[in-house]
Amino acid sequence: MGSVEISILGQKYTIKGDAHEEYIKKLAAYVEEKLHEIRAGNPNITPLKASILASLNIADELHRLKEDHDRATSTIEEKTNALSGLFD
Repeated sequence: MGSVEISILGQKYTIKGDAHEEYIKKLAAYVEEKLHEIRAGNPNITPLKASILASLNIADELHRLKEDHDRATSTIEEKTNALSGLFD
């Protein structure tokens, strides 16, 4: 288990885990980007509120991607079953 130092909104954090350093830094950069988007639209927002809104936006992205993935998986299964039926 390694550790990686990252910075988000000027705050330093040490992240410990099994993920590669590049991956952790990529995630931190993504979070930082989302926070800057929130703060650009409302420069007076507190860091805590910006973090909560960024978290909700990221959760929304994840949820939508999961729904897309589930729909694609369902479509693939349906087509696989239809094709499989052609060989019986």
